[in-house]
Amino acid sequence: MSQKVSPPPTQNHLFSLVNQERELSWRVASSLLVSFKYAWAGIRYSFHTQRNFRIHVIVCMLAIALSVILHLQTVEIAIIGITSGLVLALELLNTAIESVVDLTVQQTYHELAKIAKDCAAGAVLVSALVAVFVAAVLLLPPLLVLIQSAV
Repeated sequence: MSQKVSPPPTQNHLFSLVNQERELSWRVASSLLVSFKYAWAGIRYSFHTQRNFRIHVIVCMLAIALSVILHLQTVEIAIIGITSGLVLALELLNTAIESVVDLTVQQTYHELAKIAKDCAAGAVLVSALVAVFVAAVLLLPPLLVLIQSAV
């Protein structure tokens, strides 16, 4: 018994499939509330499955709490919040990129998949280093003053 092999899809067929998927994607999030539900599901997924995301959330909360305790100016607290939020957003993107790459290469090694995943992880690392620098610049001076006054 020979199995019938279907010919590769034509460009028009692929375009038709993409259009069908696009039409269906509009139906998935029927309201703004449903969109937020899906976004929250992504955050929850990352928090439950990604150790680094949990670490970044904890460090972000500690940095903001410390900035409030040290009575930093509102703008300084906002800057720490923005840089921390950027790290979290890039960690979410990194998780998404890793998932799509893993889906695409289906458990096999591919040099381009490695490059994509490494670059996404590198983006998170760069943003985390910048966030640490910003937090150090803003938090260390008042922290040192507090330590010196306690001694």
